[in-house]
Amino acid sequence: MRITIERSNLLKSLNHVHRVVERRNTIPILSNILLRADGQNLDMKATDLDLEVTEATPANVEQAGATTVPAHLLYDIVRKLPDGSEVLLATSTDGGSMSVQSGRSKFSLQCLPESDFPDLTAGTFSHTFKLKATDLKMLIDRTQFAISTEETRYYLNGIFFHTIESKGDLKLRAVATDGHRLARADVDAPSGSEGMPGIIIPRKTVGELQKLVDVPDAIVTVEVSDAKIRLSIGSIVITSKLIDGTFPDYQRVIPTNNDKEMRVDCTTFAQAVDRVSTISSERGRAVKLALSDGQLLLTVNNPDSGSATEEVAVGYDTDAMEIGFNAKYLLDITAQLSGDEAIFLLADAGSPTLIRDTAGDDALYVLMPMRV
Repeated sequence: MRITIERSNLLKSLNHVHRVVERRNTIPILSNILLRADGQNLDMKATDLDLEVTEATPANVEQAGATTVPAHLLYDIVRKLPDGSEVLLATSTDGGSMSVQSGRSKFSLQCLPESDFPDLTAGTFSHTFKLKATDLKMLIDRTQFAISTEETRYYLNGIFFHTIESKGDLKLRAVATDGHRLARADVDAPSGSEGMPGIIIPRKTVGELQKLVDVPDAIVTVEVSDAKIRLSIGSIVITSKLIDGTFPDYQRVIPTNNDKEMRVDCTTFAQAVDRVSTISSERGRAVKLALSDGQLLLTVNNPDSGSATEEVAVGYDTDAMEIGFNAKYLLDITAQLSGDEAIFLLADAGSPTLIRDTAGDDALYVLMPMRV
């Protein structure tokens, strides 16, 4: 294999692909990235056996071929090369090493044979549809903060995507929960998604997708089966295994008759919560909300360091009540709201609270209270 390629193109593709490779690997080939030069392109592939990312980038191919080299090492080398430079990649005659040359710099990297590189064969997909990158980004952004990190409840370690009828329209819905909070977001279901199986996309795949869907006007092709998902965005293709588990019936925890409504300016509320929670203990993080007519009093008590209070004007005109929440969870949710106001629908101090956005996007949040 012998090719020349612009450093910026090579770096951009490596940046997308190398992140999948774990820093510590017991299987040497999984530390490597597959490079295949053919026609006018250099194809790159990286995998951790659960997730695979491939990308094609234009290159001047003098001699076609394929090899695998250490992913993080190649990325670090290319990152440190000067802007605007050309990079020559060439494998040795025995295929045991690859040289990386640019200007006066020359590196030699150990190679492993391309035949050893695993292929995450996808099988057949039952449903294929196209989705705007902005819609997919919205679904991920609004829900990913609520993904559970508790490994024992592995079926909560991702976002649950499925289609559902809502108010007479078919929606593509994303849901994530960790048992303390729940986030749900909808977009109009794209053609072809009807009847797709409900799937749980793992946290690592969600994290990679979030970085790749930042392209305005891009269209994502989504292919789904019971066990895998493949997403194509331009020249990038992500194939991932799905979490093999059953997502709980989240509808049951979404309250339907919370009758006490509080409206509050989102920014003012978030800043006030952030200020009073400065004094909270790392373990507790509890903030008490005392509601009365038109007024909200936020209180934090920490036996080790003191207390804090702050008053915020709110739209509230029903019975006075007190309820406690985890301050971090409140801040995570208010960070997702795009409208000026947040709407809290409350029942009592022991019941889940519903939080909505005034911006009109189809997202809602459920937060379990804490004892304070």
